[in-house]
Amino acid sequence: MSAETAPEIAQHTNRLAREKSPYLLQHAHNPVDWYPWGEEAFARARKENKPIFLSIGYSTCHWCHVMAHESFENPATAKIMNREFVNIKVDREERPDVDRVYMTFVQATTGGGGWPMSVWLTPDLQPFVGGTYFPPEDRNGQPGFPKVLEGIAAAWKQDHAKIAEQGAKIIAALREAGSLSAEKSGALDSKILEAGYQQLSRSYDAHEGGFSSAPKFPRPATLNFLFRIYARDRVKSSSGKHALEMNLFTLRKMAAGGIHDHLGGGFHRYSVDALWHVPHFEKMLYDQAQLAIAYLDAFQITRDAQFEKIARGVLDYVRRDMTSKGGGFFSAEDADSLIKHDKPEHAEGAFYVWTKKEIDDSLGKDAEAFEYHYGVEEEGNAPPGSDPQQEFGGKNILIERHTIAETAKQFKKSEKEISDSLQKSGEILFRIREKRPRPHLDDKIITAWNGLTISAFARGAQLTDDPTYLKSANRAAEFIRANLYDESSKTLVRNYREGKGAVAGFAEDYAFVIQGLLDLYEAGFEVRWLKFAVELQETQDRLFLDKKNGGYFSTTGDDKSVLLRMKEDNDGAEPSPNSIAALNLLRLAQLRDSKADKERGEQTMNAFAPVLNRAPMALPQMLVALDYSLGKPRQIVIAGDKDKPDTKELLREVRRHYLPDSILILADEGEGQKFLGEKLEAVREMKRIDGKAAGYVCENFTCQAPVTEVSKLKKLLSR
Repeated sequence: MSAETAPEIAQHTNRLAREKSPYLLQHAHNPVDWYPWGEEAFARARKENKPIFLSIGYSTCHWCHVMAHESFENPATAKIMNREFVNIKVDREERPDVDRVYMTFVQATTGGGGWPMSVWLTPDLQPFVGGTYFPPEDRNGQPGFPKVLEGIAAAWKQDHAKIAEQGAKIIAALREAGSLSAEKSGALDSKILEAGYQQLSRSYDAHEGGFSSAPKFPRPATLNFLFRIYARDRVKSSSGKHALEMNLFTLRKMAAGGIHDHLGGGFHRYSVDALWHVPHFEKMLYDQAQLAIAYLDAFQITRDAQFEKIARGVLDYVRRDMTSKGGGFFSAEDADSLIKHDKPEHAEGAFYVWTKKEIDDSLGKDAEAFEYHYGVEEEGNAPPGSDPQQEFGGKNILIERHTIAETAKQFKKSEKEISDSLQKSGEILFRIREKRPRPHLDDKIITAWNGLTISAFARGAQLTDDPTYLKSANRAAEFIRANLYDESSKTLVRNYREGKGAVAGFAEDYAFVIQGLLDLYEAGFEVRWLKFAVELQETQDRLFLDKKNGGYFSTTGDDKSVLLRMKEDNDGAEPSPNSIAALNLLRLAQLRDSKADKERGEQTMNAFAPVLNRAPMALPQMLVALDYSLGKPRQIVIAGDKDKPDTKELLREVRRHYLPDSILILADEGEGQKFLGEKLEAVREMKRIDGKAAGYVCENFTCQAPVTEVSKLKKLLSR
């Protein structure tokens, strides 16, 4: 059905109204005749010999909203789009495979990328023009979107055969670039770890933390890597000490900044300035999961209660605002929200910012200390140059301008008095904020991101001894098994919203969930999660493994509309599934005494040796796996009943130590020990000593004499 004859177009309802993705549904009433990604759109493009306009974004993307309001809701612009193109909308979170192909093209041809992503394709899906956001009219040297549309349409009509030929050549070049094997690359050794550390050290911002200038993005994989550099030689090595210092300073600066939600917990996507002050206000589940782990690691290393408090704030935010009734975790909260109920005006950060008067009226006599501590100003506190849209005039983004000690000194009170006052004030403002119009919630439940979050709650349960975190991790794992997994085919689907999604799981869905299940086993010692992890690893190997060159493709290759079968070679906001898979395999090799898993883990790293040798910080999470493989992983086995006090004491002591090169096993004389004992003969023999829980510390299951006293276990672990 064409745009001219479709009856729903007159009512401004298009085919996206039949979709489940919140992002696609946001565009269901555009005057644009949008199609979802699929054969219906492709067939029409081929039949009418029209180019495809492909728009990719996600539901909490600020600039996606801007372009939608400016262009896709504009009837005149929609008329050009409907006349000249077949228009397709894709949710990048639902279809990362489609996004990855065309983002690679946009980055290769323009030198940049981002969302919204705008790409023009031949009817055979080959890209020939790409970009990101286009303004509605000529602005700042950038052509207006209608002019771009008319120009591309004219070029297609003039010589579409040449354009199609050019598109085919581009795809062929991208395919060749992505298929290079790892032969003739340097060895993977500790020199690469040192090179990665040096690269980060050179880019480190010693004044404000982080490893770039503005804008500043949290990149948890770099924090994970630096903690491992510290752990390699935490006593003698100057690089180890400096790695720790860089991490702790960065984490403290982020926690003090406006990127941290001081009232509700959790972190915004990134800061537009170098001070971590003015954030892009969206909150992504994958950031919460990874940053919670970074703060938990910092707490485990330093025992600084502030790090524990921040991690708990993240986990409590996710549990409160991003958890479904069934236990799965939602994807994101938007940056934008309505300014007032029942009014159409909206703004970025409207839910989070405050005028001084609002705080004065809410807190009374306690306002002065709160405002001093959090940098509240009459005219607003956004620094010059960080408010290009002029949205924060007179508004304050809470940032810890002064420490508790400085605030106590200023008001001649004890630190406890100030701390109590700030907590009370924060609770008051939080309750007031909860009555504001909330940002849009993207309630898709994405399998991969749930895997990351299971890891976070499992780590939280281990390090805070809070059983409610373990309950959240278990519920999410149960949700995945019940709603995102097919028992007959032993496969995952990508997402859930109003039922199981239709898109098959990608490599990242498997890798991230396997990691979550391994962490969940070490938190609660339920062997069912270890068995599920082994099962999923077998499926991941079957569907995604590159048997020739090693590593994992992102997709199965079954969907022929996805032109490139790629391997992710970058740990960005989310880690590469290859980086996570490499460490998963090495951990499974230890847990199952599996040479095959160990070899696959090493082959995965070797597949990326050219990248690791050339630019190690492209893959900091893979460097974590490399560090693990170069060390001597330890097995720590506690023989006992996990519900008995003596076992709990030994487990608590293990968890006081930052031991990233170890696995933790419970020998419970039950199903768990039986399952592990099938492959690990030594575990079969590990039992309590004289009726007391016992700790065994081993390398390659050559073990020190077992101990039953916490003090003796501490000595063994501290060596």
